[in-house]
Amino acid sequence: MILPALRCAVWRGYRRGLQQSQRTPLRQWMLQRGQNTVVAESGPSQTSTVTVPNAATNRLVGRWLVGCSGLVLGAVVLGGVTRLTESGLSMVDWHLVKEMKPPRSQAEWEAEFSKYQQFPEFKIMNHDMTLTEFKFIFYMEWGHRMWGRLVGLAYILPTMYFWKKGYFNRSMKARVLGLCGFVFFQGLLGWYMVKSGLEEKPESYDIPRVSQYRLASHLGSALLLYCASLWTGLTLMLPANKLPDSKRVLQLRRFAKGTGALVLLTALSGAFVAGLDAGLVYNSFPKMGEYWIPDDLLAFSPTIKNFFENPTTVQFDHRVLAIGSLAAITGLYFFSRRMHLPRRAKIAISCLTAMAYTQVALGICTLLLYVPTPLAATHQSGSVALLTFAIWVLAELRKVAK
Repeated sequence: MILPALRCAVWRGYRRGLQQSQRTPLRQWMLQRGQNTVVAESGPSQTSTVTVPNAATNRLVGRWLVGCSGLVLGAVVLGGVTRLTESGLSMVDWHLVKEMKPPRSQAEWEAEFSKYQQFPEFKIMNHDMTLTEFKFIFYMEWGHRMWGRLVGLAYILPTMYFWKKGYFNRSMKARVLGLCGFVFFQGLLGWYMVKSGLEEKPESYDIPRVSQYRLASHLGSALLLYCASLWTGLTLMLPANKLPDSKRVLQLRRFAKGTGALVLLTALSGAFVAGLDAGLVYNSFPKMGEYWIPDDLLAFSPTIKNFFENPTTVQFDHRVLAIGSLAAITGLYFFSRRMHLPRRAKIAISCLTAMAYTQVALGICTLLLYVPTPLAATHQSGSVALLTFAIWVLAELRKVAK
């Protein structure tokens, strides 16, 4: 009786020792992954706990989002060039995977060209287009669509990885899900825009073009995606400046927010200019023709229709908004010079001001030279660069969370 009891006691002691020996830092880390905590050994008998997400993972996520915003910027620029070269209606179908491989053989190119010939743009504008010319506009649109798919992968795949690693808190999970959903929505909106230019309009003798409303929506959603990604990335990467909660700082923040909104509105008005080819209506500055205010400014009825469908009014509005943005940015610069701000904030405001004057100069040159494609594409890219500096200013002036 004594021997079996002794054996049981020895066995229980062996099991307890084995369990204690298995409680290594690695095992504890594996057990606590569900709690987003990593346990690392810092000495022979000491352990330190590192919470995930932390400052290092936030910087990593911030760089990823800033990189994604750069890809969105590339899509906006490429989309502008596609619009300026009138290539957007060359692909008359939309398939998520099938269209990723462009035509290769002569028969495939002829079949694609035959489909294009059935739509209004070929019948009215490009009825004498050759297959070689068609290949150019096809590749422009194909490149824009493939870039959009690259943007989607750049958002979705890292989101899955970072989510699995526990780099997101609850708030960040909601943000990245919203960004990924917005990318998908942006793709659908792009095809919805293209469809408007493929529709037969027997009552219209105008050249086929996409709806300026859908174009503005497509560009606007891209800019919102860009701003949201850049803002989130910068706030994760850049440590917040400790600004005093004074009345003047509060006024500066409000001034910067209003200026940023005005810059975004000016960029959106540019989509209506592009959609209606309004840059070719009055190619003079500062007057429009011989008038400061042209006599056909309110030629359409009802009056509200002029702001979205009258090329003269659309160009006039864009001019006024651009000058207003320049004035607001200049005022922001001089207001900030009277304050003691951190160095990064001063640099951001100075960059914003310099870019504003550059952008206005690009716009005037584009207008006076009758919208040459390289200069017009640079001007469209400049609008996003201006918006970038506005977001940077807001990130530097943001209020520190308590």
